[in-house]
Amino acid sequence: MKIIIVTGASSGIGEEFVRQLDKSFQRIDEIWMIARSKDKMDDIAKELETKTRIFSMDLESKEDLGLLENILTVEKPDICMLVNCAGFGIMGDFSTGNISEQLSMIDLNCKTLTHVTYLCLPYMVRNGRILQVASSAAFSPQANFAVYAATKSYVLSFSRALQEEIRGREIFITSVCPGPVDTPFFERAEKYGHTLRLKKKFSVSPQRVVHDALIAAKKRKSVSVCSLPIKAFHVASKITPHDWLLEIVQYFAGKEKKNEEKI
Repeated sequence: MKIIIVTGASSGIGEEFVRQLDKSFQRIDEIWMIARSKDKMDDIAKELETKTRIFSMDLESKEDLGLLENILTVEKPDICMLVNCAGFGIMGDFSTGNISEQLSMIDLNCKTLTHVTYLCLPYMVRNGRILQVASSAAFSPQANFAVYAATKSYVLSFSRALQEEIRGREIFITSVCPGPVDTPFFERAEKYGHTLRLKKKFSVSPQRVVHDALIAAKKRKSVSVCSLPIKAFHVASKITPHDWLLEIVQYFAGKEKKNEEKI
């Protein structure tokens, strides 16, 4: 049985991956959707042509990860693609933030992604693809987004290193690193702070992010960066000292704050 697994499949980029994969893959038996919200996944599944299996799981739970491991062990599917989308971000000053939320971010964005990847690797087929949803925040530290940026840096580093380990198996990993995306992400992320207005001007649709990511995966690219401004930031992060980038961002943040105070 040939399958695709998508985590975080109930909304945002994860939902869009499910929709586009439903249209673009002709020789897949099932798409496995994994997320906490069963009702949302049920609604999405009704609109798909591919047979879909829904797993209502909290991937931060050891019990649910154990359940996924058992399902894979019993069914032994041929995984053609794994898309790790489950994750979230919280903005704001780390020292005054909620430490439980910060640690949960590390657990889901890093530990869960690592664990799911580990569980699925034995079942990945030759020429299979793994797409790890990271962020342009992976390219440089970000004040007031410190933990989130660090988790996405982990995703990028882990994925690129793992690619070299499994290259002989002809399994190819693409880290998806968009800038701001027009999804419900910011509804939670801006609970204690907000992103720069300048950044939001570069926001793109999840449709574009997923479209570009699937093309990058097909071409066996290690990183998918969507939109010209974010590609420019990617290049800048390689050649500009990160201390300078941090100062530049803080400068614009301070400027925005002054403008808000005037209003």
